Order: sequence, then structure tokens, then C-alpha cells
Amino acid sequence: MYKKILLATDGSEHSIRSAEHAVNFAKMSDGTVDVVYVVDSRTSKADVLHKLDKYQVKKEREAKIIPIVELLEKAEVSYQSHFLHGEPGPTIVEYANDQHFDCIIVGSRGLNKVQTMILGSVSHKIAKRVKCPVLIVK
Repeated sequence: MYKKILLATDGSEHSIRSAEHAVNFAKMSDGTVDVVYVVDSRTSKADVLHKLDKYQVKKEREAKIIPIVELLEKAEVSYQSHFLHGEPGPTIVEYANDQHFDCIIVGSRGLNKVQTMILGSVSHKIAKRVKCPVLIVK
């Protein structure tokens, strides 16, 4: 079934709920989960300009996925986490298609609601362009 699962996350409530579904999918098929957090260029520039220590920047990014990592560890699901750079939708699509995932799980809404209204949701961009099944969690 779904042995190689990509969980796209931004640290929002929707992505935490998505992680719960990723755990269930992984447990059903003895699968693994790749947690992907995309840092957009605007955030990346701001981090570099406002923070002097690159290790502090890395720690702050890792802190955003702590609830998801804790959930995966508690459920004893094998996982890896990846921090990618770029526009979230296209970056996740490219990564997913290149790595040949069996399934992608993503929240229906992220942290930036204004941008979603204007540009369209990341989940919609993923569902439209990726080459595997997508579960969008509300």
C-alpha cells in the first residue's frame, strides 16, 4: 500500500492533524514518513538578516516540527525530516516526484491565510501537479 509517505508540514494545526493520518498510514503498511518543511526565500532572507548565528536559525526551524516529530516517535514510526528551500508548492511537488513517494499527506490550510486567498493553497498546488495520491487533511 503506502510504504513511502511524504508529510508536508508548516507547523500549523492542520499539519499536526495531517501527521496523525501519516502515523495511521505508516502503521497500516509498515511504512516510513518523510517530514518536509519548506523555507520560502523571504523567510530565509529574513532569518539570515536578523540572526547572527546559523545554528540558532536551524534550531528555530527544527522547533516548528517538534510536535510532529514527537507524534511520530511516540507511535514508533520510522521517519526522516528534511528542510527544503523554495516556494512551498512547487518545491514539495518536485521533491515528491523526484523521490517517488507512494502518498503525500498535507493540511488543507497553513499558517499564511492571506497569501492562500490571493495565490491559492499549497495543498491545491501539490494535488494538481504531483504524480501520486494526495490526502488533504482538514
